[in-house]
Amino acid sequence: MTKKTANDIVQLARDSNRITTREMIDGLVDNFIECHGDRYYGDDKAVVGGIGFIESRPVTIIGIQKGQTLEENVQTKFGSPTPEGYRKALRLMKQAEKFKRPVITLVNTPGAFCGIEAEERGEGEAIAKNLYEMSQLQVPILSILTGEGGSGGALALAVANDVWMMENSIYSILSPEGFASILWKDSSRALEAAEIMKLTAPDLKKLGVIDKIIKETDEIGDLSNAQLIGQLKQEILKQLDYYKTCSISELQDQRYERFRKF
Repeated sequence: MTKKTANDIVQLARDSNRITTREMIDGLVDNFIECHGDRYYGDDKAVVGGIGFIESRPVTIIGIQKGQTLEENVQTKFGSPTPEGYRKALRLMKQAEKFKRPVITLVNTPGAFCGIEAEERGEGEAIAKNLYEMSQLQVPILSILTGEGGSGGALALAVANDVWMMENSIYSILSPEGFASILWKDSSRALEAAEIMKLTAPDLKKLGVIDKIIKETDEIGDLSNAQLIGQLKQEILKQLDYYKTCSISELQDQRYERFRKF
C-alpha cells in the first residue's frame, strides 16, 4: 500500500463521506439518550451529547458533528461549535461527574465558529472555561480525534487523561491554509504547509502529544465502519477497565501532568 502524505491525510480527514460522530455513537453506545441545550441560550447542533452504555458500562459521550450534506453542514456550521455547544458539553461533563460516569469525547472540527454572534455570546470564555473545568473533573476523560482537530475549538473537548487519534485524522493549532497564509502570505501553499506541520497521528504519537492511534486500514485495505467501530469499542472497554483502578486524585494528577509537560 502506498504511503500517504500528510496532505493525503488532510484530505481524508475532511472527506464528507467520513464516518460521522452520530454514526460512531450509534455503533458504540447502546440505549443512547441525547441531551440538548446549554441552559443559557440555545442548542448547538454541532455538538451531540448524552448518556448510554458501552457493553453495560454507563458513559457520557459527547462529540462534534459535521454534516454529510449541505443542509446538515449549514445546521452544524460545518462542525464548528458555538459557545452554546461548548457550554452544553461542559454541562454534560459536570452531570457525568455528579453521577460518576466516565466521559468520552469525539472531536472532529476545523475550529470553533468564528462569527460575530459567537464572539458576542462569549466563544473565548466558553472554550477557556471548558479547559479549566476539564482539567479538574473528578471522572476520567478519554478524547478521540476522529477527523479534523483544529485549534482551541478541538482542545475544548480534548483536555483528557488519554488522547487518541484515528489513523486518517489531523490535530493542529490551525489549518494548513491558515499556516501558509501566516508564514508565507500565500494560502495556496497549504499542501507544502501540511507536510511540515507535524499534524498527522504518527507524527503526534512520536512527539508524545497523543497516546494511541486507532487503525483505519489493515493489510487488505480500508476497514468498514462496522470493523472500525468494533475495534474502537474494544479499545475503549480496555481503557475504561484501567480507569476503574485509578483514584480521583490519580486521574486529576495524571491529566495535569499530561498537559504540563508541554
